[in-house]
Formats: sequence, structure tokens, C-alpha cells
Amino acid sequence: MTTMIPTLADALAKQGYTDLTPVQEAVTDPALEGQDLLVSAQTGSGKTVGFGLAIGPTILAEDGTFGPAGRPLALVIAPTRELALQVKRELQWLYAGAGVTMASCVGGMDMRDERRALDRGAHVVVATPGRLKDHIMRGSLDMSDIRAIVLDEADEMLDLGFREDLEYILGEAPDTRRTLMFSATVPPMIAKLAKSYQRDAVRVATTAKESQHADIEYRALSVANHDIDAAIINVLRFYDAPNAIVFCNTRASVTRLTTRLANRGFATVALSGELSQTERSHALQAMRDGRARVCVATDVAARGIDLPNLELVIHAELPTNAETLLHRSGRTGRAGRKGISAMIVPAKMKRRAQNLLTWGKLQATWALPPTAEEVTARDEERLLTDPVWTEEFTENEQAFATRLLATHAPEKIAAAYLRLYAGKQSAPEDLSDYKDGPAAATKERAPREHKSFGPSKWFSVDVGRIGKAEARWLLPMICKAGGITKNEIGAIRIQPNETYVEISEPAVAGFLRAIGGDMKLENQATLSALDGPPQLGERGPRKTKHDYDDSAADNKPKRHAPRHQAPPPPSAQDDLAPIRPIPGAADDRPAPRKPRQNPAQKKERRDHGDALVEKRPGKPPYKGKPDGKKTGKPGYKPDAKPRDPASSGKPAGNARDTSKRFVPPGGKASPRAGAGKGPGKGPARGAGKGPGKAGHGAPRRGKP
Repeated sequence: MTTMIPTLADALAKQGYTDLTPVQEAVTDPALEGQDLLVSAQTGSGKTVGFGLAIGPTILAEDGTFGPAGRPLALVIAPTRELALQVKRELQWLYAGAGVTMASCVGGMDMRDERRALDRGAHVVVATPGRLKDHIMRGSLDMSDIRAIVLDEADEMLDLGFREDLEYILGEAPDTRRTLMFSATVPPMIAKLAKSYQRDAVRVATTAKESQHADIEYRALSVANHDIDAAIINVLRFYDAPNAIVFCNTRASVTRLTTRLANRGFATVALSGELSQTERSHALQAMRDGRARVCVATDVAARGIDLPNLELVIHAELPTNAETLLHRSGRTGRAGRKGISAMIVPAKMKRRAQNLLTWGKLQATWALPPTAEEVTARDEERLLTDPVWTEEFTENEQAFATRLLATHAPEKIAAAYLRLYAGKQSAPEDLSDYKDGPAAATKERAPREHKSFGPSKWFSVDVGRIGKAEARWLLPMICKAGGITKNEIGAIRIQPNETYVEISEPAVAGFLRAIGGDMKLENQATLSALDGPPQLGERGPRKTKHDYDDSAADNKPKRHAPRHQAPPPPSAQDDLAPIRPIPGAADDRPAPRKPRQNPAQKKERRDHGDALVEKRPGKPPYKGKPDGKKTGKPGYKPDAKPRDPASSGKPAGNARDTSKRFVPPGGKASPRAGAGKGPGKGPARGAGKGPGKAGHGAPRRGKP
């Protein structure tokens, strides 16, 4: 092993390290000590231990130990919570001999606990970008003593939208720090970030793309579009890996597939963004302890996860790009261990799978998923090579074996043991025949032969037409839950509230054992056995939507009819005479609408700008003002003399009469005589408020 700090060398020896990986050898080169590094290395190459060794000379004292914990000396930033906590565990054992104090700042944890840990002091802080920025802005993390910053999975952090957070964090750190960026790939965004926040960074590339994942066997399994779940189950059963990860693209797919596998007896946990941090930590711990063997996860949640016995990765849904395919597959085949990466490729996704393998420069073996017979043969092979045959047995076990031999024949005991062994695991799935190419879809099918179904038994499912029951999803659900094929199912009769299913008599016993005593199907539907064939009776043609829209009775109102609609006029074919209202009787019915006016009877209208002026009959049209004089009304004589008011019989106007006095705009008329208090009194002094002469709203002087 390369000469290094004694405390770190002792930690590696305790973990069983005899040689360093290529990336660990590269970053611990004495010529790179104190330099900023931009490292590109494949997943599973030992990057965590590598940057832990690289920053050791920068943050440790000359004797290889830490002093009292205070402000942090090193900062490690990871994209996800799981990866951050995993990095913390790795650095904990690596620096345990140096007396390290670790602290973590990740989303989903109690921020008050993290702040108290930072106040007590820490040498190394592992964090996610968002939570770390919060601590810096709140003043709970002092970065004045930071000597080294490590960005793990830097490309993933930029893909997740943490660019602004990273720029803020790096901007708050001291300029004298070391900055180490580790990334599986170095896209232009990573190169730009390194140029802005690193000083003369040295580029370290340890592995070429052509030799990536040499310890991983890639297999592309072609399946029919409806056999994806069945293929996943058979792959899990065939390889029987201690730990396996099944990758999905969405949280909804993770939830559905987790339920599906759990119902088939697999010890399964889920890992997605909708789970809390505590739930995600418990799921990973269950995988490490052996309590769970299958983890269904999304890409982001499983980024950077390292499980010790992970031997199988299944891509239930193909990733969007080759980089994601490499990161997924990199969960297995780590640190020299062998692994298998199986891509489930339905017929409609074959071209996309070929492109992913080409873009990633990966070689995959194209094959079909394991059949039920191949899974059974592999189970028998594992049974024959089980280590139990070479172990020593206790006296009690041997005594009970003697009792069994005295009670049953050896062949019967062996068959019973085989059945018990097979019952502990999920039954393999029957897959459809996969046909490749467009010719398979257009190939003319032979006519189906109708054979007699034979003796059968009827069952009832408590979901019917009202519950959207359809044979296309009832049939596979019953087959998978009962461990039978479609050949053992006869007629399916869907009723409004229940569905009747016919099952072949020889398959009933195994069907009931697979269903269980609660008679529950996968979607919580309940199954019940019938004493005989159901009495369905004669069933006519199924009604269409037009049968429900058209009413057979004349007295039923049609849908969307007006609330008050006038009755249709009587016709000569009506058997009953129209009902006439009785004079003087109250009629509660609303008045019928007026009949529409004939367009020919409408009044003529002329358009004058924005107004419609109605043409009134019998009145001469307006001809305008003749000669500019104030006239124009019909019958007006312009040469007539003005009329004498005295000759009209009306009294002449009196100037002292205030009742008809002119009031200017905004003024108020003076009160009439007698308006004041007391009889005969005139208006009060100053009653007029408007400007002008007396008698025109102005106050009068003297007596009236």
C-alpha cells in the first residue's frame, strides 16, 4: 500500500484493504497534494474513500490526528440524503483513529438538532446543498476555517437544479481552500463551474468509457408488452440475489410495483422522494440487515447507494439517457464484485434500448426472460447444492429424522421437503411467446378451436359493471393471484354488481391454496365460491347511450329542456281535445311565451350610427331647418307676429313674484312669501346664497 498517514493506513487495514483502486491511487499521488482536483471516475470505484484520503493531509495535523472540535475544517456536499449519510458512514470509520467528530446537514432531519451539533463543534460536515445553504444564511455554520470542500456527484447536483446553491456556498468559503470535484462525467456545465471556483485544477481521469463496468454483465430481456411484471418476478426468482434493486421512472410506478412484489411474497421495500427521511433510512437499513431483499426505487432516491450484497439491478422501465443507465447499473459490480444489470425491454421499447446501449458504449446479451420451467430447474439446482447437506446435525435432529423414517417412506419425506422448500418462495410466472418484428403483428392467425371446457366450478367476485369491471384486467389478476393460467378459466360473466368466473375443476384445489383463506385478490376484491352455475337468465342486447337518452314515454321531459316550455299545438291525430282554461279560475301555470313574429311583419328600421330609429307611420319626416332659422316643426309659420300675453287670457308676469324667479346653476331659489315663521312673513334676511342682484339669489338690504 502507498505510503500515507498512519491513522488512515490503519483504518484501511482494519476494513480489509490490501490494494487501492485506480481512483484512490490517482488522488493520493504526492504530486497532487494541495492541488484542486477535477476527478472523473465511474460509480463504484471507491471515490468516497479516495477523496477522504485526498483531503487527509490538508485537514489533519502532522501526527495524523484532529485537535479539539470547533469550526469545521472540511465540507463534503452530496446530491441526496442517502448518499450524504452513506459518505458520513464511510468517513467515520476512515477517520476514527484520528479522533474525528462528524456532523451532517441534510433535508428531512430536525434542523435544531443539526444546529446543536454544529455549536458543539465538528471537524467534517457532510451536507446536501439546500440544507447547507440554510445553515450558512442563518449563521449556524461558520465557514471561516474551511480548508477543503468536496463536491461528490457534481453532475447530478447540477442536473437537480442546485447550481445557484453551490455557487452561493463556494462564494462564502475562504479563497485559500482546496476544492475537489468528483463526477462520473464532465459535461460543459461542470467544466464551467470548475473554472469559476477552482484554482488551476488538475484533471484526473481514471477510467475510459470503453472499459466502464467491466464487472457487470448486461442483459437485455425482450418481453411482450403485457408481461413486464411477470418478467421481473421470474428474473428475481432465477438469480435469487441477496440484494436487488428494481428501478422505475416515477413514484407511482414504485408504489404499484412494490405492492405487486409484496403480494407475491418478496421481502420488498420502497425508496422514492415521497417518503420521509426516516422511512428511507429504515428501508436501506432493512436491506443491509437482510430483512428485505428487493428495493424498488427511483433514480434520484437511489443515487450513489452502496449495498454490500447487491448483485442484481433490474430496469423495470428504461432510463431516459445512457448516463442514467450507467448510474443505475453502477449500484452493483462495486469494488471488484460481480453483478448483473437486466433491462426489461418490451417490444415497443426495443429501438430505445438499442440506442441506450450504443450511446453508453455497452455490450449487452439479448435474450428472453427466464421461463417458469427454467426457474424451477434453478430452484432444484440450488437445493441440491445447498450447504445444509454438508453440515453436522444435532442429536435431536437425528432422532426426529429416525422417527420420520419409521413413519413415512424416504421418497415421501423427500417429496414433502421439496414441497415445503418450494412453498417458501413465489411461484414463477408463465410468459407469453415473444414474437419480434412487424410480421408477427400482421401475421394471419389461425381460427380458434372451440373445445369443451369440461367440469368446472363457479366463483363470484364482488366487483361488477358499476365498478368498471372488465375481463381484460380481471383475467390476468385472477391468474396471478391463483397461480393458474388462462387455460383453466372458462366463462367470465360481468353483472352490474358482481362478476362470475368459471374455473376448471382440476385446478380449483391449487387455486384456493394460492388465494388463501381470506379469499382476497390483489386489488382487495373478495372472491366467494358458488354452489352451482349462476342463474343469469336471458339477456338481450346491451343498451347503448342512445337508449338512455331517448325517453319512451311522451310525458317524460327530455334532458336539457326549457323549464317553461309551451305545449305543442294540437294536431288532427290527437285523441284528446285540447284543455281550455275555465273562465275565472286561477291558473298557476306560467303564461306561455308570445309566438315568434313573422320576419315579414317586423317594423322597418334604419341604422343611424349607433342608434336604431324606428320609422313611425303617419308622421312626416324631419326636413331640417329652413334658411337657418329656429324652426323646422311641422305647422310653424315663420312670418307670424308674436302673440300678446294679455290677449291669451293669462295674467302678465309680476317681477316681485319670487316663485318664478330664475335660479342660476348651483344656487337655491329664495323662499316664497309666507315661507318664514308666522303668517305673512317674507323670506329671511340672507336666505339667498347665490351671487348677483337682490331678488336673484343675493341677500337684500333693508325691509322687504
